[in-house]
Amino acid sequence: MAATEKTRKKKRKKPADTWLRRHSLGVMTAIIAILVGIGSVLAFAFIPYTSGRGEGDWVYVPHGATPAQVKDSLKSSLGSSMGTRVYIMWKLMGNNPDKTEGAYRIGFGQTALGIARRMATGRQTPVQVRFNGTRTMPMLAERIASQLQCTPEEFMDACYEVLPARGFSAAAFPAAFIPDTYEFYWSASPENVVKRLLDYRDNFWTDERVAKAKALGLSKVEVATVASIIEEETAKKDERPMVARLYLNRLQKGIRLQADPTVKFAVGDFSLRRIRGEHLKKSSPYNTYLVSGLPPGPIRVPTASAMDDVLNAPHHNYIYMCAKEDFSGYHNFATDYATHQANARRYQKELNRRNIK
Repeated sequence: MAATEKTRKKKRKKPADTWLRRHSLGVMTAIIAILVGIGSVLAFAFIPYTSGRGEGDWVYVPHGATPAQVKDSLKSSLGSSMGTRVYIMWKLMGNNPDKTEGAYRIGFGQTALGIARRMATGRQTPVQVRFNGTRTMPMLAERIASQLQCTPEEFMDACYEVLPARGFSAAAFPAAFIPDTYEFYWSASPENVVKRLLDYRDNFWTDERVAKAKALGLSKVEVATVASIIEEETAKKDERPMVARLYLNRLQKGIRLQADPTVKFAVGDFSLRRIRGEHLKKSSPYNTYLVSGLPPGPIRVPTASAMDDVLNAPHHNYIYMCAKEDFSGYHNFATDYATHQANARRYQKELNRRNIK
């Protein structure tokens, strides 16, 4: 009986052993397939992006974009393979271009999953906006529009919407901005951009600066106007405070500014190297050879440092200036007209010698 029971137990185990042997290859194949699938999914989602440029690449999704345009933008910026992976995951996360609108900097090592998640939730990368050396409002609008989603026309419309309510005439618009480097979201509305830039400008005007302007008898816009003239008058930063005081002296004495840069602005030609009689006759509120006092607004968007040069101009008695005949970029200053005329003759002689028309 004992022998028989042992035999039965052995016979019961045999079928299980046989099944494992028969199906082990299939089980292993299935496990390998599952692992390969998981690996493929992980690779699809987590293989990092490697940009050819150290600073990364930008993906832009404009207002009103379609899903197809989002896909094209991704493939164009990140390459077909990475762009497609990001797009597929972005679609699975909501497929909403309106929420994705904006600019995204994609750096080295970011995964397709991470990029898709950022875009699906609209977590943009701020862009830097710069506008140094801007002479006119159309030029400023072009600069802003070249770095943000808005058009120049939309930016100008926003200026007319926002600035008059804050006390700016159209001629004074350049005084509402201070050249610098700012951060905005690429998709920021033009109205928001104008308001924020105006806030930065208002922050410049501390109580101390307001007091200095008042002591000079100037408004904030008038300080900006004088600053714009001295920036056009001399490229030498160390000379700007002296030039600022010269124009302040003329204003206080009731003498016309007779500033050549205002004539260039009135004529509309900043490239003029020689101001002639026909230019001086140009009828314009900006021609300070014909009108007294300051022009109606700045002739460029003045920098913060130039406005400080006006507010902190050192005292002197000069009321005349003429470019030096050595063309160094500096000026000869004079307190009397005879000396000024002598300085001007030397400069005119050198202009003729160099055949500058």
